[in-house]
Amino acid sequence: MDELQTILTEAFGDSSDSEGEEEEELLHAYSAENQVNGKALTGSVFGETHNWERISEIDGLWLCKDFLSPDQQSKLLSSIQQEGWFAESSSNQAMRFGDLPGWAVELSRSIHEVILFGSYAAELENCEKGKEACIFPQDLLWREPLFDQLIANMYQPGEGICPHVDLMRFEDGIAIVSLESSCVMHFSRVENETCSAQDTPHKTPVLLTPGCLILMWGEARYLWKHEINRKPGFQIWEGQEIDQKKRISVTLRKLGRTD
Repeated sequence: MDELQTILTEAFGDSSDSEGEEEEELLHAYSAENQVNGKALTGSVFGETHNWERISEIDGLWLCKDFLSPDQQSKLLSSIQQEGWFAESSSNQAMRFGDLPGWAVELSRSIHEVILFGSYAAELENCEKGKEACIFPQDLLWREPLFDQLIANMYQPGEGICPHVDLMRFEDGIAIVSLESSCVMHFSRVENETCSAQDTPHKTPVLLTPGCLILMWGEARYLWKHEINRKPGFQIWEGQEIDQKKRISVTLRKLGRTD
């Protein structure tokens, strides 16, 4: 609540007593409007509404389908294009460590903001029931910087990623922004020594649409592999095969300490 109060003050300035009453009503209205109902949460950031969905099968996996508007997606794609990373046909990946490009810093700020407002909606109920019900743990949300490593990938139709868990050199809490083409990302539990080689692991599908944001922390980050198989017959959602196009993803992570 204090953080929301600070943001409102920065946006609208200090208020008189009468204005303070109006501001208090705004805070209460925000609270009432964003009560938790099922697994979907709604956070409003100065006119922009973002819907959060908890992937119930996997603790620590959250999806915000409407993170970026079409206009914001176009601007982000333009910023990536200006970097010149994919100017040559042989180039499909770029990494940055430490000081990130200005647009990536702004993207991180936007992620922080949308989590903050979504978490405020959840705080009144979900977060009191257990850490796994929060969109993003507070110790991760308020670390400085939130992210300091970036990887941008460009995938042509048919290209994807093999099942993997991100390297342990990165801290908990990973954000992925998906752009251009929709795709289905599958999650499968990391096999343990008791699993038989003949066992077919259960896979949880998650639809990534253009402009969506997916967060992985805790079990989702460490105990589940994620993959995108874009070969024919694997990109199926609600019985329909997705029309694949070029896809760009931006992954943001935090480097672990070396000391």
